[in-house]
Amino acid sequence: MGSLIAVHPAFDAVWPFAADHLATLWLKQGPLRFVRLQHGDDRSLHEVVLDLATVERLVALNVRVTPETIQRMPMLREAAILHAYGANEDPELKAILAAHGVRTYAQRSEGFWGQSVAEFALALTLCALRRIPQTYAEMIHSHDVWNYDPPDGRGLPGQRGYQYGDDSRFVNGTIAGKRVRIVGAGNIGSRYASFVHMLGADVAAWDPYAGEPGFHRSGARRVFHLDWLMRDADIFAPMLPLTQGTRGLITRDHIYSLPRGCLIVLVTRAAICDMAAIRERVLNDEIALAADVFDIEPLPLDDPLLGRHNVVHTPHNAGRTRHANEQWAQALADQFLPVSS
Repeated sequence: MGSLIAVHPAFDAVWPFAADHLATLWLKQGPLRFVRLQHGDDRSLHEVVLDLATVERLVALNVRVTPETIQRMPMLREAAILHAYGANEDPELKAILAAHGVRTYAQRSEGFWGQSVAEFALALTLCALRRIPQTYAEMIHSHDVWNYDPPDGRGLPGQRGYQYGDDSRFVNGTIAGKRVRIVGAGNIGSRYASFVHMLGADVAAWDPYAGEPGFHRSGARRVFHLDWLMRDADIFAPMLPLTQGTRGLITRDHIYSLPRGCLIVLVTRAAICDMAAIRERVLNDEIALAADVFDIEPLPLDDPLLGRHNVVHTPHNAGRTRHANEQWAQALADQFLPVSS
């Protein structure tokens, strides 16, 4: 049999393209058996696939693998026994795999969705600067949005004018020339930094854990003190995962130190920020918000953030592209030993 991939619908519900892409990659390398269980089928792998004696490589995705399953695979050399998030942590199973000399693999990072989230963040930034979602919604119902005349038809500096539809109360226009300040220089933050740097922004980032290469590749200037990072921000993007150390990292004082008119871009986890402070400043028309993540999800339909002139919002879907699914599979496949011809 050589290689075996077994996937449960519970995994497909989270990563609907990953298992099939992994199968495509492995089919290029030799014999493969691909098994997809039905909904509600929680049998152990050895109850689903009766002949496991020739399996050398195994990927089990939300499929139960027990000590008895391993005993039935005397030729097994490599295995990834995974849930939708994380690896199988059964200590007895891990001990048996180790005793049999089986190499085991798990996902090593969340980098597989880094590109998708960073591109989404760039799109949110552009949409917020130019009010693209707001004007799209307005022009479906009214021609008023086509009227660029200043108040009373008299040209005034800083007011509406011919084909100028941006909101001058908030940062607007091009990314070029903007001061973009980013918290985090990892998989997402460094990519976003490189995008806005390429478009001509002045980019600075704070991340005490990131190495120097991450800053150099992204074009971001390294700032060593978080309190200094955001005081001159036109665009502020906190881009960290949510951990015990990052929860509430961006405090109320930080949010209130942002200049009036600043745009906050939220695409990783809202809880790294004091969301109460963000809400206050957004609702007071002091700052703008472009967000894919929120303190309450789903947002109540009467939430005051919804539909505001200074908010662009999406329903927490920045990372789950087909590309991210395929990168998930590729990152796993890369860890297995090359198949000899």
